[in-house]
Amino acid sequence: MIERYTLPEMGALWTETYKFKTWLEVELAVCDAQAELGYIPASAVEEIKAKANFDPKRILEIEAEVRHDVIAFLTNVNEYVGEAGRYIHLGLTSSDVLDTALALQMVASLDLLLSELETAIAAIRYQAQQHRDTVQIGRSHGIHAEPITFGFKLAGWLAEMLRHRDRLVRVRSEIAVGKISGAVGTYANIEPRIEEIACQKLGLEPDTASTQVISRDRHADYVQHLALLAASIERFAVEIRNLQRSDVLEVEEFFSKGQKGSSAMPHKRNPIRSERLTGMARIVRGHAGTALENVALWHERDISHSSVERVILPDACILTHFMLREISELVKNLQVYPENMKRNMNVYGGVIFSQRVMLALVEKGMNREAAYKVVQSCAHQAWNQPDGDFHGAIVKDAAVTEKLSPQEIEDCFDPKYQLRHLDTVYQRLNI
Repeated sequence: MIERYTLPEMGALWTETYKFKTWLEVELAVCDAQAELGYIPASAVEEIKAKANFDPKRILEIEAEVRHDVIAFLTNVNEYVGEAGRYIHLGLTSSDVLDTALALQMVASLDLLLSELETAIAAIRYQAQQHRDTVQIGRSHGIHAEPITFGFKLAGWLAEMLRHRDRLVRVRSEIAVGKISGAVGTYANIEPRIEEIACQKLGLEPDTASTQVISRDRHADYVQHLALLAASIERFAVEIRNLQRSDVLEVEEFFSKGQKGSSAMPHKRNPIRSERLTGMARIVRGHAGTALENVALWHERDISHSSVERVILPDACILTHFMLREISELVKNLQVYPENMKRNMNVYGGVIFSQRVMLALVEKGMNREAAYKVVQSCAHQAWNQPDGDFHGAIVKDAAVTEKLSPQEIEDCFDPKYQLRHLDTVYQRLNI
């Protein structure tokens, strides 16, 4: 991922140096397990731990000759360790190291994502609490529907992010698996007990039934969950973009002092962060499809997945991490304009209260189809008219006034009716 979208905490987990560090952790954990079971001298393991090191540049030099990254790594480590290095990698195949170490990277990345997700959840919850009673129009098909509150809209975002937290916690356990079972996964040259001990030391579980690799359904599941999270962030971003449109302007991204929106038009205040998030979600979704392509490998293994994962796993983790940081800051500093919400809600004389008027007429004994026809006629007189006044049309309609008193009509235009059950949702989410 380019530096522009790489936050240092996550970027550090996907460097070559960190990758080799996890490789060494796996090799040392296996050596510990081998010594614990008496297969190699404990003194040799102590010597290995004391001397083991690596130089990423030297590894690349060796790889240029041998054309094998794990062999290059082991060669370089043994340059530091010396004679005791003969006990490193005993009975292992390259994928034992690669896949187990990759699990460590993915778990560490997921822990960072979960931390950022908690920050995003807190930001959304705070704004939802602040705007529990900030009335705005709800829209369906992009058209004014009925009153809601901005807090209620955010409650939906909060519930969605809480589901993502549950999903990521689950997928963390699914990806936190190691594989120390040798070529084609049969434990021919290494005991299952060594795998069990090594994985325990690394904070992993042994894979249930690996081949020469850990099956890539786990990795596809991981990336798909990141893509789903990115899709939700995009949903929030698209909503902010729509609500920031000049003809709506109910919310607006924070515009800092000295910020400029356009090189040509000084008045512009554009939703650039939301638009950036929308674009980033497309990339993460694309990686999810690619991860699915990695599941079907030949027989017990091939390496067609390897080149793909070198790109998609760092990119998906780094981008999702950046997106979470962005949406947290965006929501935390969101500018909310209740007066504009009120203005938009009352356009055309409260036409959005049409259902309430219709139901009031039905409650007074009018046939529903007849009530619909009367109310629709009044609504369409007001709709898209500069001086449209649905309320004025209703109070003048004889069919309505015959059934409803002036106070009953006024009650139909009170948004409190539509909002009276929202506390149920707020209580579910501790808003």
